[in-house]
Amino acid sequence: MTTALLVAAFLMGFFGSPHCLGMCGGIVTAFGLSMKDTSPAKKRGLVATYHFGRLLSYALLGLIAGVIGTTVLTPLMVGNNTPRILLGLVLAFVGLTMLGLPFLNKLERLGMHFWQALAPLRKKVFPLNTFPRALMAGLLWGFLPCGLVYGALLIAVVGHSPLTGAGLMFVFGLGTIPMLVATHETVSWMRNHIGRLRLRQVNGVIMVLSGLAVIFVPIVMASMHGGHGGHGHGGHGHEQMTHEGMNHEGMNHEGMNHEGMNHEEMNHEEMNHEEMNHEEMNHEEMNHEH
Repeated sequence: MTTALLVAAFLMGFFGSPHCLGMCGGIVTAFGLSMKDTSPAKKRGLVATYHFGRLLSYALLGLIAGVIGTTVLTPLMVGNNTPRILLGLVLAFVGLTMLGLPFLNKLERLGMHFWQALAPLRKKVFPLNTFPRALMAGLLWGFLPCGLVYGALLIAVVGHSPLTGAGLMFVFGLGTIPMLVATHETVSWMRNHIGRLRLRQVNGVIMVLSGLAVIFVPIVMASMHGGHGGHGHGGHGHEQMTHEGMNHEGMNHEGMNHEGMNHEEMNHEEMNHEEMNHEEMNHEEMNHEH
C-alpha cells in the first residue's frame, strides 16, 4: 500500500503542476532574474539547491502530518477498519479536488496569511547568488499556500507513520520538478499535452476509483467469504471433541448395540471426552438392548 501511495503522490505532483504553475511560475521567474549575473554552471547548482530546499519543506510538513495522524488518529483506529476507510475517503477527496472541485480554497486563503507573514524573510534571500540563500529560498517556497500541496498532506496524515508522511511529500515534490525546471518551450509543450489529454482529470478519476476500491473491495470480499463459511465443518462441534484423551483399546465395540442408540438425541458438544475414563467403563455389563 505504501508503494501505491508513493506512486499516487508522484503522479499527483506531476499532473497537478500545470495548475500550480501560475503562482509557482512567478517565483521561478523572480529567482531566475536574481541569478542573471551568475555563470550558467552556478545557476544550475542554485536551481537544484532551491528545489531541494522546497522538497525538504514538503518532507517536514509531511513529517508533521504523519505525527498528527499517528498521535491523534491511530488510537481511534485500533482493531477496526477505520484506517482503511479513512485512507479511501482521503484518496477520493483528493481525486475530486484534481477534477476541479474547490474544496481546499478556504484552506489556501488561510495559508496566504502565513505566507504574507514570511515576507520579511523572503526579501532577505535576494539576490539569489549563494547556495545558503538558495537553500533558504527553497525552504520558504515550500510554505507557499497551494490546494494541491494540502491535498497531498491529507494523504500524509493517513500514511500510518511520520516517515511515510515525509516520504510521500518528498515524492510529491519530485513530481512537480519537471514542470518547474523546464524551458519555456518545454513548459508550453507539457502544458498543452497534459491539458489536451486531460491527464490531470484522468489522474483524479483514478484516485477517486482507487479510494472507493480501498473502501469497498475488502467489504465485498469479506461478505463473499462469509457466505461460504457456513458450509464448513466448523459448525459440527468437532472442535470441542478431544480424541487424544479417548482410550479406544478399552472400549468393547462388539458389545455395543448401535442399532438401539438414538444418535439424534446425543449432544456431542456437551460430551467432554477428556474427562471420560473408558478403562473403567465395563461395556460388557452395559445392556444396550434397553
